[in-house]
Amino acid sequence: MASESSPAPATSAARRSRAVALMASGTLVSRILGFLRTALLAVAIGTTSDVGDLFEKANTIPTIIFMLLAGGIFNVILVPQLIKASKAADRGSAYTSKLMTLTITVMAVITVALTAAAPWIIKALTSGWDEPKLALATIFAYWCMPQIFFYGVYAVAGQVLNSHGRFGAYMWAPVANNVIQLVMIGVYLVMFGAYQDGRHTQLMQWSTSQTVVLAGGATLGIVAQAVVLFWPLRRLGLGLKPDFKWRGIGLKHVGQLAAWTLGAMVVGNLTALYFGKIVSAATQARQHMGSAGASVAGEAALNQSQLITVLPHSIFALSLATVLFNDLSNAFADRRFQDVGPLVSKGLRTTAVPIMFFTVAFIVLAGPLGRLFGGTSATAAVDAGAAVATLVVLTALGLPAKSYAFYLMRVFYAHEDTKTPMLLQVSYALVGLAAAFIASITLEPQYLAQATAVIYAASNTVQAIVAHVAVTKRYGGYGAGRVLSSYIRIGWLATFAGLAGGVVLALLGGYDFGYAWSGYTPAILSLVLAGLTMGGVFLVLLRLANVSELEDFLGPLARRIPGGPKRR
Repeated sequence: MASESSPAPATSAARRSRAVALMASGTLVSRILGFLRTALLAVAIGTTSDVGDLFEKANTIPTIIFMLLAGGIFNVILVPQLIKASKAADRGSAYTSKLMTLTITVMAVITVALTAAAPWIIKALTSGWDEPKLALATIFAYWCMPQIFFYGVYAVAGQVLNSHGRFGAYMWAPVANNVIQLVMIGVYLVMFGAYQDGRHTQLMQWSTSQTVVLAGGATLGIVAQAVVLFWPLRRLGLGLKPDFKWRGIGLKHVGQLAAWTLGAMVVGNLTALYFGKIVSAATQARQHMGSAGASVAGEAALNQSQLITVLPHSIFALSLATVLFNDLSNAFADRRFQDVGPLVSKGLRTTAVPIMFFTVAFIVLAGPLGRLFGGTSATAAVDAGAAVATLVVLTALGLPAKSYAFYLMRVFYAHEDTKTPMLLQVSYALVGLAAAFIASITLEPQYLAQATAVIYAASNTVQAIVAHVAVTKRYGGYGAGRVLSSYIRIGWLATFAGLAGGVVLALLGGYDFGYAWSGYTPAILSLVLAGLTMGGVFLVLLRLANVSELEDFLGPLARRIPGGPKRR
């Protein structure tokens, strides 16, 4: 084993740190813009409104269908294949050309077919909607379904870049999507004004121009997200070109791997579609609740809460896992099995710092966070914000398990084992489906979003436990006791920091619908003051407790903090 001072490992670690930082920064900017986009969308069409749920349904289906059809294949299966191809004399040019041609062709055919089937898809994925709601949701779907094709182009182009070590472009491309959508929602507000409480009037008066700006703008953003990758792809110098000679590129081998991955995607995403169908019943239930309907969370509110709580997972866990996935793939390819456990342990322990902090932060700051997505309607903003805040708390409970399980599943994919993840996916999906079905027949529609949030958290926990058992049985221990100890120790420090932030937020009326709930500026100010207090206290506690994971997380930055961890 090389010593810590050997240049090769140091260089590798430096490259990894730069890659993680570049990816994380791109994801951070994209997510911030995504926050602004979703908050602005709430201003435009409402959060707990009929049109808000209808558009959310139509705009979410393409993402889920893409993941159902091919997301796992692109994001997991192709990286090891592309890495192998990149070592050929042509750096993988021929293989990549054939692969991209095949992807674009197949995704085009699928997109046309699904767009034509939009009316039946909408009807199958909703519960109890009347004809006006189904009609408008179908129109939205016609405009949004083409996103599936461009998601496919984005995914395969991004994985080609990743396989050549160009991680940044893939993570920064969604920035273009969010910028365009922000502009288009701004155009919508200028042309049609902000949403005001009046769900039925809003639905009956909806115009074609509103659809073009809103749904067309959403799809235009996904187009841009795919197209901007062509420039860095060209800079690879691979000389990519259309190539329809697909024989001999290993499709049989990839197909065998993809069959299990696609099976896992089918199970996972059909589960998500079923959850959405159940929650959609809340949209119709509002019709009979009058002004109280503004407090009923539907699919839009549930997805907004997930958008909020998935942020640290996307910035830290996903970025680190994407980079280390290549390390794991190379370790397996070189038969360095002894390196697998340490890689897994370090990755999990490093992500514990941000994940545990944000889990507590979401619970403490849920009120003003929800208010940011409540819109500007004088009668509905606080009710809608409170509905989102409740869901934020419930979904945050499953965040540590989500990131933990996500990383463990990558071990199997790096070893080109797609069968085991499929079986694991089935195990916890069945738990979620059973719980969702019970909720749908025992609870009133207005409580189904909250029940689904709880099911998400519980399913993530089950997945983490099952994945741990499978990884240790297959590859041996990875120091799970040490990892769990890190999560618990860091979690306690985050809790103490949360108490300090909670005191500040309480003084600002964050828990009694006071100042923090009175508008966007008060909510943002309350989040900044309470959040900075939490962050400051958390860093101090980490330093005082000499938490070694802080060094791995902050790297060189930590060594510049007076009194911070020193290089050992």
